[in-house]
Amino acid sequence: MKSESYPKVYLYRRIVQAKCFIDDHYAERIDLNAISGEAYFSKFHFIRLFKSIYGKTPRNYLQQVRIAHAKTLLEQGFSTAETCFAVGFESITSFSGLFARTVGLPPSEFSAKYREKKQRILQNPRAYVPSCYGDQHGWFQNSNFGEVILTSNADLSTVT
Repeated sequence: MKSESYPKVYLYRRIVQAKCFIDDHYAERIDLNAISGEAYFSKFHFIRLFKSIYGKTPRNYLQQVRIAHAKTLLEQGFSTAETCFAVGFESITSFSGLFARTVGLPPSEFSAKYREKKQRILQNPRAYVPSCYGDQHGWFQNSNFGEVILTSNADLSTVT
């Protein structure tokens, strides 16, 4: 007697359903049992399938989602503590450590650097526009920076 197996598409749907659960509930206190239960798998089988599809464990994916949302909140001016609890961490120390390992900067430094960059952009926005884009749209022609644009050889004879 041949054993019946589920089509792979059905398995993928269940794993994607669990991934969407993580995406929707990242800020809540969710654990592996809740996530694997969403896909109707044992947690060990679920971890193997999730990792084979997404290349990371569900825990690593949850951390990645939380850090991505944390970056957005820090860019919006939230404090480290507010951000920590808003994205589902329970300890500022563990959040700050994971953030620093993942992003390369502690949350407070990331926020400060973002504010500095935003200030530089506001002071000199043209410096952040690629020259090919600016040239294409004529932004750098006839500018107020004393640039001389020569359009033909006749202009060369008039320049002294």
